[in-house]
Amino acid sequence: MTKLSLSLPIAVAALWLVGSAAAEEGAKLSPQDYIDIRQLIDTYPRMLDNCTNSGYDYADLFTDDGTFGVSSEWGKAKIWFRGRDELAVAAGGGKDGCRPRSSSGYHLNVNPSITPTPGGAHATSTLLTITSDTGAQGDSIHWEGGYEDTFEKTADGWRFKSRVHVWPEIEWTDRPEDMPPRNLSDE
Repeated sequence: MTKLSLSLPIAVAALWLVGSAAAEEGAKLSPQDYIDIRQLIDTYPRMLDNCTNSGYDYADLFTDDGTFGVSSEWGKAKIWFRGRDELAVAAGGGKDGCRPRSSSGYHLNVNPSITPTPGGAHATSTLLTITSDTGAQGDSIHWEGGYEDTFEKTADGWRFKSRVHVWPEIEWTDRPEDMPPRNLSDE
């Protein structure tokens, strides 16, 4: 075998390795992307807890075809809400305005771990709620699982493509209307 015939397979393998590394490197986020995604994550609880603009400010945090789901396990979503009108309902609003809040708790989305993906980004984070019923020991903080997010960069900036509330303590139904109203003071 000649040096040339040995060199060709080695060169092809080297090009394949360089191409594979370049494809993996293509999934990068700029520092501004991380800031913008974190801002989106941090804006979410305020929109959810306050039902601004009849829940449509919340819905606008998602892509046009965005989804919100629930799960008792990571990676196994039951999609409850799809699209802008359903997402506004998920935020407590919709076409008829906001429903009265059923609890005095507020959401805290903490410790997001954001990673680039070829189509955008992914994150997992922890969800806590805090009550506004200050007692002798202060406000109560309750762990409620976390979120599993997929993000897409749109013409209007980063948006949730999907958000799944993962809470192993809850046996989620397939229908959001089947869930009983929550009262954080009972938990």
